[in-house]
Amino acid sequence: MTPLPLAIIEDQPGLREAYTRYLCAQPEFRCCLVAASVEEFLDRLATAEEQPRVVVSDIGLPGGRSGIEGIPLIRQRLPETEVLMLSVYQDAERVFQALCAGAVGYLLKNTSLSELKAAILQVVDGGSPMSPSVARHVIRHFQPVRAPAEQLTAREQQIVQGIEDGLSYKLIAARLGIHISTVRTHIRQVYRKLEVNSKGEVMALARKRAA
Repeated sequence: MTPLPLAIIEDQPGLREAYTRYLCAQPEFRCCLVAASVEEFLDRLATAEEQPRVVVSDIGLPGGRSGIEGIPLIRQRLPETEVLMLSVYQDAERVFQALCAGAVGYLLKNTSLSELKAAILQVVDGGSPMSPSVARHVIRHFQPVRAPAEQLTAREQQIVQGIEDGLSYKLIAARLGIHISTVRTHIRQVYRKLEVNSKGEVMALARKRAA
């Protein structure tokens, strides 16, 4: 397996060193860029030897932009790169801001290093990892959502819950005992019924309907 190019954005030196020392020592990863702010990350990106496949970013960062504000800038420069947020904040407002900005997952900083490694690998496998308390926020906001003309079926609700639990399509299929192609079919139906095109839009719709 070719090591995955990984980037880390963390302003606290102790945490940055811990993440770098552990993750960069894993055979699955190769740290190509480590920065203390969004601005430093973007400045150094131009001279980086390779582009990261996944960026693990803090939210509370120094400089002019927060981690959340940095997500669309990173995605604009690196459209194939996924951004995984790592934060001390677990309030619903920040969670939904991050997801709507384009983050693929949201973990709390009390996540162990081994769990962080597993979460990054989930991202590569198509998953959206979230800490349990964060996932509960998402599920609570999603539950009131009803399609304009028709409700989601029980199976579609199960598929959506699997996504919010941070499972990849493969793991959702295993949980429900169905084929991965069936999972993808259900996802397309959910997007069609809710008239959205991404998980971020689903979350935004959930917030609006729950308000």
